[in-house]
Amino acid sequence: MNWINNVVRPRIRSILGNKRETPENLWVKDPESGEMVFYRDLEANQWVMPNSGYHMKIKASDRLGNLFDGGHYDTIALPSVALDPLKFRDQKRYVDRLRDARNKTGMDDAVLVGVGKLFGLDVTVAVQDFDFLAGTLGMAAGSAVVTGLETAARRKTPFVLFASSGGARMQEGILSLMQMPRTTVGVLRLREAGLPYIVVFTNPTTGGVTASYAMLGDVQIAEPGALICFAGPRVIEQTIREKLPKGFQRSEYLYEHGMVDMVVHRHNLRSTIGSLTSLLTKAPAPAELSSTALVPTAPARSSAERIETDDDLAIDSAGAVHAE
Repeated sequence: MNWINNVVRPRIRSILGNKRETPENLWVKDPESGEMVFYRDLEANQWVMPNSGYHMKIKASDRLGNLFDGGHYDTIALPSVALDPLKFRDQKRYVDRLRDARNKTGMDDAVLVGVGKLFGLDVTVAVQDFDFLAGTLGMAAGSAVVTGLETAARRKTPFVLFASSGGARMQEGILSLMQMPRTTVGVLRLREAGLPYIVVFTNPTTGGVTASYAMLGDVQIAEPGALICFAGPRVIEQTIREKLPKGFQRSEYLYEHGMVDMVVHRHNLRSTIGSLTSLLTKAPAPAELSSTALVPTAPARSSAERIETDDDLAIDSAGAVHAE
């Protein structure tokens, strides 16, 4: 059966083409309200639930397409790394997990880097895709982030990072943890070049990613309802044996306590980032940008009103462990 799944079916797909455009399930359930939303309507709304405003996870390629002018961008070639340096195996071999993630996402690893124009200004953007082993930080992801930072420094452009991760990738052990100081050095070099670094936290951003390059932005933006932490609330509650406030470590709570600069709806991210890059590079602001784009966005509702989701789990289905 494994031979059929692993060899025959992928070969048939390669002959007939990639995944069909129409998904098997045409309806998507809102995690908050339980409302069923038509797939195409949700896709057209940038994967934001129309009534509750819940921000679903979004593909890295869709992120880049929604951000750049006309959806046009060029991807940056990323360095290759050792595929399975520790020959790791738990319930499955690590190489098998990587193959499954690549088939699922069409990406080589968790980070995609693109260059293009944002309101006419050249920018370099990196996006972590949570669908690839929970966006975990391994050697390939770390190298991709460093490559993005070096590309921005070489091209003298602002660097924008969309962070989404379950933390360090346990299958690479200490080699994964080494990416934390490595990416931090990359951020410092970009700063020495006098170029802006903007971080957008998406749901969830946890573990070693939060503890390194994701917290070093010149401006920290968060999407509504995103879980942003090192150790998750469930782990903290089990450790201190106390109940935490509702909405603890969510975007709105962190905005209220000064940990992020603004909470911005996904529909407004493009104009907000465009205004910030113009301001930080002292470039003329495009006429189509509103003068109010940089007003810090107050939470649409208090963090206590937002329900908790399964993103708090310490172990994700891909077998990657949060740094909790």
